[in-house]
Amino acid sequence: MGPKSPSHNLKKEIINVSGKTNAWACSFFVHVGLYGTAIAYTVTSAISMRAIQKSNCYHREGHEAACEYSDTYYMLIFGAVQLILSQAPDFHNIQSLSVIAAVMSFAYSFIGFGLGVAKVIGNGFVMGSFSGVSTTTSIEKMWLVAQALGDIAFAYPYSLILIEIQDTLKSPPPANQTMKKASTMSIITTTIFYLFCGGFGYAAFGDNTPGNLLTGFGFYEPYWLIDLANAFIVIHLVGGYQVYSQPIFAHFEKWICEKFPENGFLNNEFFLKPPLMPAFRWNPLRLCFRTVYVVSVTAIAMSFPYFNQVLGVIGGVIFWPLTIYFPVEMYFKQMNIEAWTRKWVMLRVFSYVCFIVSTFGLVGSIQGIISAKLS
Repeated sequence: MGPKSPSHNLKKEIINVSGKTNAWACSFFVHVGLYGTAIAYTVTSAISMRAIQKSNCYHREGHEAACEYSDTYYMLIFGAVQLILSQAPDFHNIQSLSVIAAVMSFAYSFIGFGLGVAKVIGNGFVMGSFSGVSTTTSIEKMWLVAQALGDIAFAYPYSLILIEIQDTLKSPPPANQTMKKASTMSIITTTIFYLFCGGFGYAAFGDNTPGNLLTGFGFYEPYWLIDLANAFIVIHLVGGYQVYSQPIFAHFEKWICEKFPENGFLNNEFFLKPPLMPAFRWNPLRLCFRTVYVVSVTAIAMSFPYFNQVLGVIGGVIFWPLTIYFPVEMYFKQMNIEAWTRKWVMLRVFSYVCFIVSTFGLVGSIQGIISAKLS
C-alpha cells in the first residue's frame, strides 16, 4: 500500500534503545507534526495565491487600492489539488519531487533576500532597532517574542522525516555518517538563508516588517517578480504537502490492512481507464481515508488561517520532543552516559531549557491564534 512511514522506522530505532513507550510517544509526535505541517502548507499556499492576485491588483489600480481577497477560495483550490495528488499510489516514488522542491525553495528565498537588500539600498539607511518591534506594553512584547520562538522552532521540521530519509540511503558509507554530513550542511545552509532573509527584511521595513515578506506587501514592485516568487512557493508546497502526508497514509493503510487482511474493501485494488487518459489503480480504502484526511486538513486551515501563529503552534508542539528530548535520551542509552556526569548534566540542562523555551513559544502562539480569532 505504500512506503514505510517514519513512525515505523522510528519505532524500530527507539524500541532498540529506549523501549516501546518512548517509541509510541515519538511516533505520536511525528504524526502530529506531519499533520500540522500539512495544515501550515495549506494556509501558506493560500496566502501566496492570494498575494499573486493582490500584486496584480495593486499594479493595475495603484498601491492604495482596496485589493482585499479571502483565503478560503484559494484553500479550497489547494485542497482540491491535494485530493487528486493524494490518490496517486506511487507518488512517493517520484524522485524528482525533492529536486523540484529544493529548486523552488532556493528560488523564492533568493528573491526575498534580493528584494530586502534592494529595499535597504533604496532607503539609504537601516530601519528597525536591536530591541525589535515596538509595542505599547511589555505583555504584548512578551507574546510576540513567544510567537517568534515558535516560528523559529518550526523552521527546522526536517526531524519529522530525518529517519525516513536515512532509511533510503545505501551503504557504504554507513547511512548515519552520510546523514550526519547532510544534516550539518542543510542546517548551516538554511540558517544562513533564514538570517539573511529575516535580517534584511527587518532592516528594510523595521516595525512594519510583514510576517511573510513575499505576501505581506512590504514590496509592490517589480510585481512580476513577486508573482514569480509566490508561484515558486505554491509549487514547492504542493509537493511538500505530499512529502509530509504520504508517511501518514502509508502507516495507517498498512496498519489497518494488516489488522483486517481478508477485507476486500481495504485490500483490493481496481483499475480505472478514463477517456483519453492512462489507466490507474485505485483502492476504496485509499480513496476514503485520504479524502477525509485532505478535507480535515483544509477545514482546519480555513478555520485558523493565521500564518505566523499556526507555524508557532506546530513548532512549539514538535520541536522539543523530536529534535531535543528523544535524540538526547537515545544518545544517553547508546553511549552509556552515566547519571550525574558532566556530559549528562549538561545535556539534561540543555533539554530542560529547550522544553521551557518550546512551551513558551507554544503558549504564545496559542494566545496569538485566540487574539486573531477574536479580533
